[in-house]
Amino acid sequence: MKRLILKTLVAAAAVAAFGAAQAQDKTIKFATQNPKGHPIVMGLEKFAEIVQTKSGGKIKVNLFPGGTLGGDQANVSALQGGSLEMVSLNSGILASQVKEFAVYDLPFMFANSKEADAVVDGSFGKKLHDKLQDKGMVGLAYYELGFRNITNSKRPITKVEDIEGLKLRVIPNPINVDWVKALGANPTPLPFPEVYAALEQKAIDGQENPITVINANKFHEVQKHMVLSNHQYNPQSVIISKKFWDGLNAEQKKIISEAAIESAKYQREQARSQVASALDNMKKAGLQVTELPSAEQGKLRDKLRPVVAKYAVNAGQDTVKELQDELAKVRK
Repeated sequence: MKRLILKTLVAAAAVAAFGAAQAQDKTIKFATQNPKGHPIVMGLEKFAEIVQTKSGGKIKVNLFPGGTLGGDQANVSALQGGSLEMVSLNSGILASQVKEFAVYDLPFMFANSKEADAVVDGSFGKKLHDKLQDKGMVGLAYYELGFRNITNSKRPITKVEDIEGLKLRVIPNPINVDWVKALGANPTPLPFPEVYAALEQKAIDGQENPITVINANKFHEVQKHMVLSNHQYNPQSVIISKKFWDGLNAEQKKIISEAAIESAKYQREQARSQVASALDNMKKAGLQVTELPSAEQGKLRDKLRPVVAKYAVNAGQDTVKELQDELAKVRK
């Protein structure tokens, strides 16, 4: 009898312990390079709000904007090691983990945000994110950084030749180094948190980023000129550590997945609505903005064609064709 009671008590204790483990609070550290007030951080804030509501406070999300936990590559390593739970970063940076992600960095691939949405929200975007699992990460959704433009402190850019000789900061990956070289400029790969100081100290002449990034990080304080080149579109992957993900129960995974997708929709809306006001703010602060005439824009595309061809091979011709087929559907 005593033995039966003991077994019952042990079983009850095991059930209680299991229940406690299932209900145990989870904490997510979520990092990004952009500062508070930027649309990417607004996406993080919306994610945290949705998770808080849906989990009844059982899942806590702590945000780390402004590169406070290091650059993108450091964040990826931390994610794989399990010391960081989530990050939002330019999808093309993930090409160092899965080569197919290089397709997102091909210059002039997307003409507008409608095309980008169709690709990243469809089967193509999901297929690429699924490839991250073998690298210790799980792709949840895509935020938007936007179309990139070139700034510098030397001279206005009204023709392609004006870019020659400029020392430009680029995202530290090969395709960005090569397209800057193709324009006759000097690429300087730098982690994002180091860019403002490098511009201020004249270690570099310029950089290239979307309008909202340039504004939020106050690069216009240390730059005189910007050309609306729109040479590259950046989706941002919202990814979570597989080590952390595998330790979640089904309900927790559902909450986090839904929050990522819902916050992505909100984030893109914010990103697009802020472009005009960000540009206006920088112009008022003294930034001189130019646009390339259509003939010069054509020359820019022509100069970058060899780079596109080279990295289409690196990303995989099948992957590039699949993306182009998706774009063709949208353009019809």
